[in-house]
Amino acid sequence: MSSPTSDKTLLVISGPTAVGKTEYTIALAQRLDAPILSADSRQFYREMRIGTAYPSNAELARAEHHFVGMLSIHDYYNVSMFEQAALRLLDTLFEKHDTVIMTGGSPQYIQAVCDGIDEIPDPDPHIRQYVNNLYLNNGLEAIRAQVQLLDPDFAATVNPNDHKRLIRAVEVSLQTGKPYSQFLHKTKRERPFRIDKNYLNRPREVLFDRINRRVDKMMEMGLLEEVRSLLPYRHLNALNTVGYKELFRYLDGDCTLEETVADIKTHTRRYAKRQITWFKRDFNEILLTD
Repeated sequence: MSSPTSDKTLLVISGPTAVGKTEYTIALAQRLDAPILSADSRQFYREMRIGTAYPSNAELARAEHHFVGMLSIHDYYNVSMFEQAALRLLDTLFEKHDTVIMTGGSPQYIQAVCDGIDEIPDPDPHIRQYVNNLYLNNGLEAIRAQVQLLDPDFAATVNPNDHKRLIRAVEVSLQTGKPYSQFLHKTKRERPFRIDKNYLNRPREVLFDRINRRVDKMMEMGLLEEVRSLLPYRHLNALNTVGYKELFRYLDGDCTLEETVADIKTHTRRYAKRQITWFKRDFNEILLTD
């Protein structure tokens, strides 16, 4: 990777779901003549348009976008692959632009580009399948038990409901024979460009109302039909996402549609609160009041 001069800036505009990142970022990109790099890990997948608030064709046409709809749900992808691809792209974009905007609400993906992540080996496909089957057949408690056995230090610190990190810990521990926590050194990488980290926010009651109304709009746009079309692939990690997993349960006959929509709203609001907690650590807040 070449070394852009220090006047090159990666402007991060993140924030909780439904806060208004798309419109804000596109307007900013037009004003700054800056390309947009998406760090929304679910908007990577082209089959998941409605449930991820995928930018419309008109929105995509208003500014240069990267990493939107680049994958199929059948493709394997992880945060390390994103870090490497994003850095290569930034090297190219900074040849023409002084500022590049990175936007999205996926904290791990944003952190990977800003600070780097530790080199963690990808698991053997057979190990990945074994752990996935363990989770599907025996639930999260079985995964927690494996983490406790393989890496008690990590088990003591991880959120016990963070199934993705728990599953990853089991995969890596089985693959390497070493505790997953040994790979988590949290060494911050230096980047050859300036990073300006910001997150959008709104008053809590306004944000929650926007979330509720957006879920209603998604349902009107055909989210149920989109989820129904993806039902044969529900085991894929990309679809283990708010909005999709609740509607899978509805299609199983486990709850009414009214209950399902209420659950999607509740789970989305909870996710938004977790996002805000993460961004508050070292991001500048931009409070939107319009």
